[in-house]
Amino acid sequence: MRREIVDRVDFAASEGERGETVVGAALASDIPCVLDADALNLIAENPDFRKACAHRSAETLVTPHPAEAARLLGSSVAAVQADRVKAARMIAENLNAHVALKGNGSIVAARDGHWFVNTTGNPGMASAGMGDVLAGLLGALLAQRYSGESALVLGTHLHGAAADDLVRSGTGPIGLTAGEVTDAARRLWNAWLADS
Repeated sequence: MRREIVDRVDFAASEGERGETVVGAALASDIPCVLDADALNLIAENPDFRKACAHRSAETLVTPHPAEAARLLGSSVAAVQADRVKAARMIAENLNAHVALKGNGSIVAARDGHWFVNTTGNPGMASAGMGDVLAGLLGALLAQRYSGESALVLGTHLHGAAADDLVRSGTGPIGLTAGEVTDAARRLWNAWLADS
């Protein structure tokens, strides 16, 4: 029986042998995965990982911030920020992945090159753990069998919309925490489902 799970590769100690083993296994698998944080750094450093990612047929979502994007492109943060759409599309093409280039107006680029600008979110999201929340939301949507592109667009929008709802209700943007966004995303998702 085929394993029906979603891999999420993001862990603090991933720069050692164990991290390389886990990233390699995820890239070799035929199940959807979300690649974030140190997994992206390992892919940037390892040509075999980049090649393995580019040859995956399963849905692959990558969520770099500008510095991770620069490493993936062998570029600079300034170059990434100068043309965020181009950077996101290049990563999507190079890795055969759907990409969310995080930041103000996150760029969501699909494998086939078309792209979106996410208009939800606020400066309070520039805090520890927010990328982990996004990766978790994306993994949950993939596990519910959303396509990679749909999961990335919907998850990125939901992530920012949850933070925006918190700010409207008086929580943040200063001091906004990842845990608060997780709870707000659950409430908002359930409200969306009830309205549909």
